[in-house]
Amino acid sequence: MGGHAVLVEVADLAAVLVLEAALRPRVLTGEGVWARVTDVVPAARTVLLTTDGSDPADPAALGEAVRGVAASLDGSAPPPSEGEVVTVPVRYDGEDLDEVADRTGLSVAEVVAAHTGTGWRVAFGGFAPGFAYLVGGDPRLRVPRRSSPRASVPAGSVGLAGEFSGVYPRSSPGGWQLLGRTDVVLWDERRDPPALLRPGSVVRFVDAGGSG
Repeated sequence: MGGHAVLVEVADLAAVLVLEAALRPRVLTGEGVWARVTDVVPAARTVLLTTDGSDPADPAALGEAVRGVAASLDGSAPPPSEGEVVTVPVRYDGEDLDEVADRTGLSVAEVVAAHTGTGWRVAFGGFAPGFAYLVGGDPRLRVPRRSSPRASVPAGSVGLAGEFSGVYPRSSPGGWQLLGRTDVVLWDERRDPPALLRPGSVVRFVDAGGSG
């Protein structure tokens, strides 16, 4: 990826989570070639490592280092870390809550309990500044996107799509199944860092009332 970065392509999101969890501690320790890595950016099937550009040989050396790390992995996904836990209160009164209940065979109360019952890991960001794709929730909540996306979804809307849950950081079009809404600010340029939800952290949704 140019002279200052390496893009690692893997098979799927599970492989991304395993590799990212193995690389980030090395970058934080900052020894050898890892000392010049400035960011680790996971996505659905890639991991991007950017460097400070101080050594033109870094991309090649970093690529070799990543291959060495990847070869040592057994493919087991790491458990969600409790080091960074973000609590997100939600009013479970979303427009698609009843449809999610119908699709999953759960009651509305059971949908809420399932959504709040486990921690969701931030896998990667995308779509809009501050939006995080959350994984690792109750598998019973896997539902498809809406067949007809909405032209406008309010900021703070909490939804489901496939294996993911997420919170819309601002008003935008969207096709996720909406469970409810939160007042938590996901993106604030005055904050350091601006994004509240960062890869590797864990989100715990809490029922703030309003569920059916």
